[in-house]
Amino acid sequence: MSRLPRDLVTFGTVEISDPRFEVEGLRDMTVRSPALGRRADLTVWVSEPATHPGSRVPLIVLLHGVYASHWAWARRAGAHRVARDMIDSGRLPPCVIAMPSDGLWGDGSGYLPNRSEDVERWIVDEVPVAAQQAAPGVDSSSPVCIARLSMGGFAALRLGARYGDRFTAAAGLSSITDSRQLTRFVSDSPDVDRRVEDTSLASALVRHRALLPAIRFDCGVDDSLIDENRRLHAALVEADIDHEYEEFPGGHDWGYWEQHLPDVFRFFGEQLTRG
Repeated sequence: MSRLPRDLVTFGTVEISDPRFEVEGLRDMTVRSPALGRRADLTVWVSEPATHPGSRVPLIVLLHGVYASHWAWARRAGAHRVARDMIDSGRLPPCVIAMPSDGLWGDGSGYLPNRSEDVERWIVDEVPVAAQQAAPGVDSSSPVCIARLSMGGFAALRLGARYGDRFTAAAGLSSITDSRQLTRFVSDSPDVDRRVEDTSLASALVRHRALLPAIRFDCGVDDSLIDENRRLHAALVEADIDHEYEEFPGGHDWGYWEQHLPDVFRFFGEQLTRG
């Protein structure tokens, strides 16, 4: 799919919440997205150093799963509180977290381009630009990590593979490993553009192996997607692709994701401070 350089991204309109009414560093935005052809929402969490222009703090993009929207990671798992505690203890560098909507197609878009909306470009090209406008400490040279659960885990790993030059690390929790698995969770399958490539994580990661970011994924042993995640792990081992994979007790639910978000942030912290 075509991509627009970030320095050429221009939103038709931008609305940002008033700092007087923001709570715990959470900032809400609505922009008119060229990629989607309409307005799109995201929540941004800004750690204190990220309020200073030129501080070049990392950006972490968290993608939500089916049924939800931009508010989910903050309001269901307290992602900003987890990040704050890990920053305070030195396990994560000061950062900004961008939590965008997925285009809000049906029950879930899979973050895949459809015939009228390029959700892929919204996430890869536009969300980092929106984060720059919300947080002066983020700029075009800030390292970017991407993660999410279920449908979003699929997107995080897929986009991390396809755009390895854009991301320092990519992680998935309880990830769908092939776009066809979306039918287990949605009542109306996304109207995916037939030209879309890399709809299987195994094929995407192998195909783009020359420029992959650091890769991590995990899954609960009681999750309906555990067998698919084990097969993905086996395929990457067979292909000799470096990655981190873990299994934990738990299922496909917010209790699991909240409990293991620190594992994702720990992994990101290691990659961001390496070297």
